[in-house]
Amino acid sequence: MAREQLQVLNALDVAKTQWYHFTAIVVAGMGFFTDAYDLFCISLVTKLLGRIYYHVDGAEKPGSLPPGVSAAVNGVAFCGTLAGQLFFGWLGDKLGRKKVYGMTLLLMVICSIASGLSFGHTPSSVMATLCFFRFWLGFGIGGDYPLSATIMSEYANKKTRGAFIAAVFAMQGFGILAGGIFAIIVSAAFKARFPAPAYEVDPIASTIPQADYAWRIILIVGALPAAMTYYWRAKMPETARYTALVAKNATQAASDMSKVLQVEVEAEQEKVDRLAAKTGSSYGLFSSKFFARHGLHLLGTCSTWFLLDIAFYSQNLFQKDIFSAIGWIPNAKTMNAMEEVYMIARAQTLIALCSTVPGYWFTVALIDRIGRFAIQLMGFFFMTVFMFALAIPYDNWTRKENRIGFVIMYSLTFFFANFGPNATTFVVPAEIFPARFRSTCHGMSAASGKLGAMVGAFGFLYLSQNQDKSKTEHGYPAGIGMKNSLIVLSVINLLGLFFTFLVPESKGKSLEEISGEQEDIEEQSSAQNDRTLTV
Repeated sequence: MAREQLQVLNALDVAKTQWYHFTAIVVAGMGFFTDAYDLFCISLVTKLLGRIYYHVDGAEKPGSLPPGVSAAVNGVAFCGTLAGQLFFGWLGDKLGRKKVYGMTLLLMVICSIASGLSFGHTPSSVMATLCFFRFWLGFGIGGDYPLSATIMSEYANKKTRGAFIAAVFAMQGFGILAGGIFAIIVSAAFKARFPAPAYEVDPIASTIPQADYAWRIILIVGALPAAMTYYWRAKMPETARYTALVAKNATQAASDMSKVLQVEVEAEQEKVDRLAAKTGSSYGLFSSKFFARHGLHLLGTCSTWFLLDIAFYSQNLFQKDIFSAIGWIPNAKTMNAMEEVYMIARAQTLIALCSTVPGYWFTVALIDRIGRFAIQLMGFFFMTVFMFALAIPYDNWTRKENRIGFVIMYSLTFFFANFGPNATTFVVPAEIFPARFRSTCHGMSAASGKLGAMVGAFGFLYLSQNQDKSKTEHGYPAGIGMKNSLIVLSVINLLGLFFTFLVPESKGKSLEEISGEQEDIEEQSSAQNDRTLTV
C-alpha cells in the first residue's frame, strides 16, 4: 500500500502537527460552539417564556408552556438538525465538503437572529414563529455535524486525528458554558435595572415587561460566533481526500495541500486515473458489498449515538427540572422571572464547568492513547453505574442534607458522557467509511443520534412527571416519576455499552486502511499485475 498510496494522502498522514491543524480546529470548532449555544440556550428560557406568554390569573404557580408547546420549542430544532444531517451529509459527498460548508453557517446566522425576532400578536403565533425559525436553525446546525467531522478527519494526520476531531466537538462544551454565562449576565443585568417582587408577592409584577427582550437577546447572540467564522471557512481549500479520491483531481489536491503543508507534493494524476477505474466500478452506498463491509459498522455507529443521545439530551434539556426536584433551584413562586432564569443558568453553568467541559478535554487528551473503543465502553459503563446510583436511592438524594451529593453524582454522569460516547460517537463515523460515503454515513449516524435526542426531549417531558396527577405540572398527565425515568435512562446506557462492540477501533490507522479503500487499491493493483503477466 505504501507504494500505491497517493503522495498527497501520505503527506497528510505523516505530517507533524502544524498551524493549519489548529486553524482547522478553531474554524470547525466555532461552528460547534455555536451549535451547542443555540441548541442548549433554549432550555434556559423556556420557564421565562411560560411566565411571559402563558400567565394564568389567580394561579398558585407561575405560567408554564403547555405540554405540546414545550415539546415543540424544546424539540423542533432537533427535527431540523436530523433533516440537515441527512441532507448536508449527502450533499457533502456529492458537491464536496467546502462548497456546502458555508451554506450551513449562513443558515445558522440568519435563523439565530430570526429566532430572537420571533413576532406575533398572540402567544401561539409567537411560539409558532419561534419554532419555524428554530427548525431551520437546526437544519443548518445539522449540516455542521458531518461536514466538520469529515473535514477535520481528512485534514488530520493519523497519529493525532482522534484528538483533532474530538477537539472540534469539544468546543460544544464551551458553547454550553457560554450560553449559561451569558444568560447569567443578561438576567443579572435585568434584575439590577428592573427590580421585581417574587411571584407569590405580586404575580403580575414578578414578570417585568422588559423580560420579553431578555430571551430574545440570549437567542440572537448565538449568531455572533458563526458570523465571525464565515470568512475563514470560505478560505479553506477542499480536502485532498475528496479532491483526489472522489473528484479524481490529483493535480488540484496536490496544489491545495502544497499550500497547506508548505511542502512540494507530487500530483500523481496517472495513479488517480488508474485507481478511478476500480473505484468507479466498485460498490455503491447500500449495495450488498457495502453492507458486507460496513453494515455492522453503520449499525454500531447509528445505534450507539441513538442510545447515547436519549440519555444525554434528556439530562441536558431538563437539568432545571431535576435541580428543582431536589431543591437546588428554589420553588418558582418564591422568585421573580429574571431570578428564575439566573438560577437555572447558574446550575447549568456549574455542571458545564465542573463536568461537561473537563470530560470533553479528557477525551481529547487520551483518545489517541487508549483508543476510541475503550473510551466509549468505559463511558457507557460509568454512565450506567452512576445513573443507577442516582435512581435506586432517589428518595434519599432528595433530602436536603444529600443534595450536594446528588449534584456530584449527576455531574459524574455528564463527565463520563463527554469523556466517553458523546465524543467518540462523533469521531468514529468520520474515520471508518470510504471517502465517497464518509459525509453521508456520518450524517446518518448523527441523525440517529438526533432521533434519540427527540425521544429524550419529547418523551422525558411526560415520563418524568409525578405519578400523582395532582402533583404534575399544569397540563401534563401523570408520568412514571423522576426515579423511574432515571432507571429507564440507566438501562438505555447499558444497551449502548453492548452495541459498542459493533464499532471497530480506528486508532493509529490511515483513513484508507480503516475504510477498506486500501484493500480496493491493492486488489486493483494485483489485477493489473495479473493482466500484465497474462499478456
